[in-house]
Amino acid sequence: MKSPYFTEEHTLFRQSVRQFVEKEILPYADQWEKDEKIDRALFRKLGEQGFLGINHEEAYGGSQVDIFYTVAYLEELARCGYAGVCAAVSVHQYMATNHLAHAGSHALKEKFLKPAIEGKMVGAIAISEPGAGSDVANLRTTAVREGDHYIINGSKTFITNGHFGDFVVVACKTDAKAGVNGVSLIVVERGTPGFSSTQLKKIGWHSSDTGELAFDQVKVSAENLVGQENMGFFYIMESFQLERLVAGILGIGGGEKCTEVTLKYLNEREVFGKQIKKYQVLRHDLVDLLTEAEAAKQLVYHTCWQYENGDMPVKECSMVKLYCTELSNRFVDKCLQMFGGYGYMEEYPIARMYRDARVGTIVGGTSQIMREIIAKIVIDDVRYKKVYQSDAVEKPTDEADWGNPTTAQDILRSLPKRIKSEKAAGFSTIFHFNLSGETGGQFTVFVKDGKCTVEDGLLETADCVVTAKASTYEEVELGKLAPEMAVMSGQLQISNLGAMMGFAKLFKRVVG
Repeated sequence: MKSPYFTEEHTLFRQSVRQFVEKEILPYADQWEKDEKIDRALFRKLGEQGFLGINHEEAYGGSQVDIFYTVAYLEELARCGYAGVCAAVSVHQYMATNHLAHAGSHALKEKFLKPAIEGKMVGAIAISEPGAGSDVANLRTTAVREGDHYIINGSKTFITNGHFGDFVVVACKTDAKAGVNGVSLIVVERGTPGFSSTQLKKIGWHSSDTGELAFDQVKVSAENLVGQENMGFFYIMESFQLERLVAGILGIGGGEKCTEVTLKYLNEREVFGKQIKKYQVLRHDLVDLLTEAEAAKQLVYHTCWQYENGDMPVKECSMVKLYCTELSNRFVDKCLQMFGGYGYMEEYPIARMYRDARVGTIVGGTSQIMREIIAKIVIDDVRYKKVYQSDAVEKPTDEADWGNPTTAQDILRSLPKRIKSEKAAGFSTIFHFNLSGETGGQFTVFVKDGKCTVEDGLLETADCVVTAKASTYEEVELGKLAPEMAVMSGQLQISNLGAMMGFAKLFKRVVG
C-alpha cells in the first residue's frame, strides 16, 4: 500500500537499518545487558553508516534528510527489542546533540557535534536533578561567570549516557534570581576536574548506562555556552518536542517487536490440545492492541509531518508521548499475560520488554506533565513559538512615534499612542494591570471606539486581569521573553487568555 509519508528511498533506507540491527546489535545485545552499557564500537559503526547524522547538517558530517528517515531509523532500531540500546543511541543523537546543532557555535559544533555524528564521542544531556525532576524552572545547579570561564556546582540524576559518555550538555542556573529566564546550557567534557559520575542501577534499560553526576567547582570555558546565556529553558522546551516524538516512534517499533514475539509464542504453545492462538479471548485482546497501535502510528506520522513542515506541534507531540508510552505499558502487560508463567522468566524476551516499557511514562516528561501541557493548550489557549532561530520572539519593526518606553509604567502609558484605531473601531473592553515592583503599579486600560485611555488604579469591572512582576511584563513587551513561555511558567498570569489575544492585536508593538 502506498504511503503519503514514505517514499521508495525511505523503504530502502529502512532495509539497510534492519540489516544493521541484525548484524551489529542482536548478536551482542544480551552481553550489553549484562555489562549494563553498550560497547562503544556500536556508536562508531552507526557513525560509519551515516545513521547518527541523518538529522544534522551536512557541514558537520550529517545528511539532514527529512524526518521520515528518522521514523524509519528509530522504528527499526526499536525492533531489536532492547530498549536500553534505543535509549542510549536516541539520547545521544536526538537530545544531547540537538541543542548543539540548533544553537551551538561553529567551534562547539566542530569540537562536539562533528565527532558525535561520526560516533567518536558519545553525548548526554543533564537536566533532571535530585530535587527538581521535571521542574526545569527550579534547577539548583549553578554556573557563575568569572571572566572567560563558568564555575559550575551542583548535581544531576537519571542521566542516560551520563557515566560513560564523553560530554554532557548541562542545564545550569546562570542567574539564580531569574527563574526560567536564568537557565543556560553549557557543555562539560568528561575528565574536567571536579566533574564525577556514579552509575545507577535500574529495573530496566540495562544496556544503557544511567548516571548521577556531581559538579564541584568545575571550571569550564565560556565558549562552551550553547546559544545565548539565560535562554536554556526555552531551548529545552522546544527540544522536548523532538524528544517526545522520538519516544512515540520508538514506541511504535517496540510495539511491533512485542507483537512479533507474542504471535510466535501463540503459534508454538498448545493448551488442551490446540494452539492458544485459537482461543477467542486471546485473539480479540491482540486485535484490540493492534488497532490501538495503528491509531498511535497514524498520530505519530501526522505529527512528524507537522514538525517537518515547520510547525511547532506542542499539543500533538505531547499527545504522542502520552498516548504511545501509556499504550506501550498496556501492550506489553497484555502480551506478557498471554505467555502465562513463561512470560515471567528472564529467558523470554517479553520479560525484558515488560520491565523496559515501564519507564516510558516517566522519562522525557511524565504522563501527568503531558496532560497538563495539553490542558494548557486546549483549555487555557496557551500558544508556543520557536526560539532556536530568534531571540525568544521576533523583533518588532514598527516605526515608533511614542518615544522609547522601557519601564512597565511607560509602556502602558504609551498604549493610547500605539492603538490601531481602524482595527479597534467598534471594540470595547476594560483591562486591569497589576504589576509589582518599582517600575510597576496598578492600571486600568479602557478601549472604546478606536480610542484608548490609561488610568492609575483598578477602576470598574475588568474583562481581563493581568498580574506579573513589572520586570517580567517589560521583558515580554520588549521582546526579551516569549509571552507563551511567561504564561507557561506562571510568571505572567492572565485571567482571560482569549480576551488578551484580541487585546494585543489592537496595538503596535514597542520597539525594544
